[in-house]
Amino acid sequence: MNPHKVVSRDEWLAARKAHLKNEKALTRMRDLVNAERRALPWVKVEKNYVFDTPNGKASLADLFDGRSQLAVYHFMLAPGSNNICNGCALLADHFDATRMHFENADLTLTAVSRARLSEIEPVKKRMGWRFPWASSFGSDFNYDFGVSFTPEQIARGEAQYNYAPTSFKYEDLHGLSVFAKDNAGVVYHTYSTYARGGEALIGAFSFLDLAPKGRNEDGIMSWVRLHDEYEDRSDNSDGCCQQSQKAS
Repeated sequence: MNPHKVVSRDEWLAARKAHLKNEKALTRMRDLVNAERRALPWVKVEKNYVFDTPNGKASLADLFDGRSQLAVYHFMLAPGSNNICNGCALLADHFDATRMHFENADLTLTAVSRARLSEIEPVKKRMGWRFPWASSFGSDFNYDFGVSFTPEQIARGEAQYNYAPTSFKYEDLHGLSVFAKDNAGVVYHTYSTYARGGEALIGAFSFLDLAPKGRNEDGIMSWVRLHDEYEDRSDNSDGCCQQSQKAS
């Protein structure tokens, strides 16, 4: 049964205009927040991080691929694990369709995971992704940028995620970090976001949020599957990313 009130076109138009005031306020606030983000101070990256890529060893500066800005998606894929995070995969499904546009605007995107490159490549092939994806295996990169935690940190309750102590027991979580490089080749960390901070990059959410059922969830992201598993109706809604998305 339709749970929504059915009204005349004039009544609908009045309600729509009232809602439009809030939409405009949100747009203005988003513009303000975006401006604040761009104005954040920078931190010089002092450590020499080394990544494994299909083209060999690479520094953080190398990952810029000739551009002056770099976005790193911290994809949850741990060494020795064959679990592909549904939430990370949903976000990653959006990368290739838009890369040509923001690359043309001087922004390079790469995913980075602690898994070995030999573990990353089969996932990338299975999912049909073409975006760059590097391995930080053996590096402090994930730990320094707040998405990986040692077993000792977790046991002592010292893990910090999304700029606060976390009760999550995972050694790897997701996030996005942004870097800039000046003309002298010096790299700076400009921004990182975690938990629900990456939602703005998920176009599927934007479409669903416009529809009456919204995200149609029975638990956070309960409907999300790997894109080659949507015919499989088995219940895997209690996966890692459903838990980690609860932080805000």
